[in-house]
Amino acid sequence: MPAVSMTVNGKAVRAEVDSRTLLVQFLRETLRLTGTHVGCDTSQCGACVVHVDGVAVKSCAMLAVQAEGAEVLTIEGVATGEALHPMQEAFRQNHGLQCGYCTPGMIMTALDIVRRKGHELDDQTIREELEGNLCRCTGYHNIVKSIAAGARAMASGDPALKAAE
Repeated sequence: MPAVSMTVNGKAVRAEVDSRTLLVQFLRETLRLTGTHVGCDTSQCGACVVHVDGVAVKSCAMLAVQAEGAEVLTIEGVATGEALHPMQEAFRQNHGLQCGYCTPGMIMTALDIVRRKGHELDDQTIREELEGNLCRCTGYHNIVKSIAAGARAMASGDPALKAAE
């Protein structure tokens, strides 16, 4: 079996994996980072979004060996200690979750939206950018509101609000 090495949430990891192992399986089953969820196995729902070398990817559509040497960020690596990342705090404050299953993928996608589109996001832009993320519980109103608030908080310059950014 091939060995794969990468940095996950700032920690170097190495493991032998079957060449068919998906990145989401590697994260959940080998590293026990279960915040990344599997919702569909067809890369349609976005529950498995993580960042690979700073870019949001659906980890159910990527092999672990494709992440060889990469920097991987999962939802577990977003907060700093007990301090939530501003985007996580915005989801909490604005009730941007219901059952919570899609929330890690939504937050990881939201961080990527901010990276690509900036801190001033209108509802239409957020809704268009969330096209690859499904929530089966809500009407997205509070998710959109959370992302806009989180993006603004990330831009505020307050070091406490910029945790893990």
